[in-house]
Amino acid sequence: MKPIQFPRVGAEREGASPDLARYAYLSIAVAVTTIALKTGAYLLTGSVGLLSDAAESGVNLVAAVIALAALRVAARPADDNHHFGHGKAEYFSAGAEGVMIFVAAGVILVTAVQRFLDPQPLESVGPGLAISTVASVLNGVVGVLLVRAGRRHRSVTLSADGKHLLTDVWTSVGVIAGVLVVALTGWQRLDPVIAALVAVNILVTGYRLVSESVVSLLDAALPPEDLARVTAALDGLRSPEVDFADVRSRVSGRHRFVSLKILVPGGWTVARAHDLADEVEATLGAALEDLDVTTHLEPAGTPAVPGRR
Repeated sequence: MKPIQFPRVGAEREGASPDLARYAYLSIAVAVTTIALKTGAYLLTGSVGLLSDAAESGVNLVAAVIALAALRVAARPADDNHHFGHGKAEYFSAGAEGVMIFVAAGVILVTAVQRFLDPQPLESVGPGLAISTVASVLNGVVGVLLVRAGRRHRSVTLSADGKHLLTDVWTSVGVIAGVLVVALTGWQRLDPVIAALVAVNILVTGYRLVSESVVSLLDAALPPEDLARVTAALDGLRSPEVDFADVRSRVSGRHRFVSLKILVPGGWTVARAHDLADEVEATLGAALEDLDVTTHLEPAGTPAVPGRR
């Protein structure tokens, strides 16, 4: 008996996915640079606020490495064991980054409490803050670039990495302002308080990343704006003879999937119905790129069969 050959979704587009790994390499290079700069700022000043900032950049480095691996896996075409491709690898990256953020926040909180109980004077504040400012500007530029690339290519990995870098920028701004206030007022306990606030902010970011990846792994439907485009495309194909039902959708990394029933008169020929199905798939594909459409033809007015979709 001849084995069944399952179609590979997206197999006809092998090699069509853009090479997003270059963004991960950029993120790695920036993370290494900012770690060096912020660690130097901490060593100059002795500020635990700046230490917490450097720790978050360490998380950025590990996250960028994971993102690179996830993007490599997600770019693989569908195969015999993964008929729908490997796009969900990106969600594991975003989730792993969120978990690492939790760990970094815990370390920062412990350090902040210790320094609050045993405050230490800051040194060489001017040079330290100047170095930290340069690192923050670098993070901001690359963060905006990654968020835009993630939105353009619908990559949750790039979006998560970019948002993390931008969060790092805002926490750095708070840290720099706080350390400056400490230097001007001499209130040394403000430094660990700032570090603790940074940790809380990092925890919020980590929670969002983990929750978003979990929702996506559970086959979340297309976002409302994409569903609206699908609905508009189908509305343009409706007629007194043609209707649609049971429209379902899901997202897997960059790839989007829609399945639906096409209701046609029972007297239509197979050829005519098949031509309509091709038109529906082409129209939806033009409305949303990287979309795989599954259609099921059904005579209009056919009573629903329990358990069948």
